[in-house]
Amino acid sequence: MKNRILQHKPIAYRLALSALFFNQGVIFASWASRIADIKTKLNLSEADLGSILFALPIGQLITMWISGMLVTKCGSKKMITISCIIYPIALVALSFVNTPIQLFVGLVLMGMAANLGNISLNTQAVSVENIYGRSIMSSFHGLWSLAGFCGGIFSTLLASVGIGIFANFFGTLVFSYVLIFITRRFILPFDVSKSDTDTSTKTRGMFSPTPFIVFLGAIAFGCMSCEGMMFDWSVVYFKEVLSAPVEKMRLGYIAFMGTMALGRFVADRLIMRFGMAKILQASGVLVFVGMMISVVFPSVLWSSLGFMLVGAGVSSVVPICFSLAGRSRRMPAGIAIATVSTIGFFGFLICPPIIGFIAELSSLRVSFAILACFGLLITAVVPIIKSRI
Repeated sequence: MKNRILQHKPIAYRLALSALFFNQGVIFASWASRIADIKTKLNLSEADLGSILFALPIGQLITMWISGMLVTKCGSKKMITISCIIYPIALVALSFVNTPIQLFVGLVLMGMAANLGNISLNTQAVSVENIYGRSIMSSFHGLWSLAGFCGGIFSTLLASVGIGIFANFFGTLVFSYVLIFITRRFILPFDVSKSDTDTSTKTRGMFSPTPFIVFLGAIAFGCMSCEGMMFDWSVVYFKEVLSAPVEKMRLGYIAFMGTMALGRFVADRLIMRFGMAKILQASGVLVFVGMMISVVFPSVLWSSLGFMLVGAGVSSVVPICFSLAGRSRRMPAGIAIATVSTIGFFGFLICPPIIGFIAELSSLRVSFAILACFGLLITAVVPIIKSRI
């Protein structure tokens, strides 16, 4: 039965999963592109916003282990369906917040829903990649980034013509429900591992990861720290540091998301040519250089260029880490991916509030310069695990 399903047009599984990655990105982009508007609505300072932004990764982290277990026991298809239902509802709920506490609670719930989708989609992606027998993981993440790019432009257009936050978020919910209704029948019904016949070696859990998984998590940490900064603070940086006009306020975010999407679409070919280790090391350098350009040359033009380099740098790091984690010989794919995500998402948890607190004490430029060093962390860790890549 399983062999017959695997022979049934694997392109259908890839297309359906690509659409669902795109949907996940649209939902997140809808939130990220409206952060500055919600900050203004609630009259939040940089420190206030930094503290509240703890909530989203907290929601992701507290459900990371549960998500990994659910995906492992129930399968990624069922969990993808559930996440596609509850994630947009959590987004719409954010349009009704009127106090910082309500925003914090809403972001925790949104983070919980987002994490279930993240683990289930990437576990499914590992399965589809194993069916293909070659690197395609980055292309899935490319669709997520493309959605962020499109979502950022779309939200900018809506904001420029006075469309409110609720209408923006509710439209995203309708889009999500239509997409899961269309694609659900084409989702791979079971998870495929390269070592399906060797289940006796899958003895490690999230709380006893292998050193290789821990180092992958460290690389993901460096990358996600920079990603979290760009998602949460790029619009604020353009507004308050560069004094960009309203129509250019989201330009840095769009530049970042655009090159991240493009990088992910070409990453699989680059990986096949140069190898994962070289791509990871080059990525860390690009992140550092891009961030420093935006600090040293604080103008709309140069900062946009810097954010483009950051986007190119982070584009392939997390897909590579998830792909390698999914091939673990000693951990189930869902648990291994959840473990790498847990370590990586501490970057999301720590860095946004750090930026807010440092900005309160000095400036956003100083905080960006300090966190640029996380790009070098990616490059520094790769030689430690190069023999396994």
